[in-house]
Amino acid sequence: MSKWTAAHPSQKRKHFLVSKVILPDLPEQAIEFVELEAVFDHHTQTVHWRELMNQEVWLQGWV
Repeated sequence: MSKWTAAHPSQKRKHFLVSKVILPDLPEQAIEFVELEAVFDHHTQTVHWRELMNQEVWLQGWV
């Protein structure tokens, strides 16, 4: 349930929570994707977790 802010909000979706970690098919594989849920309207989207490290797209916390 970590908090993230979209650097460039779309459709009033600015603040997000990680609502799910998507587990790989094989347990020995690394986690690649997470599901983000918009606080505004509960819309969900799946993103590669490393995309969250790109500060041009995502800011950690609610800014």
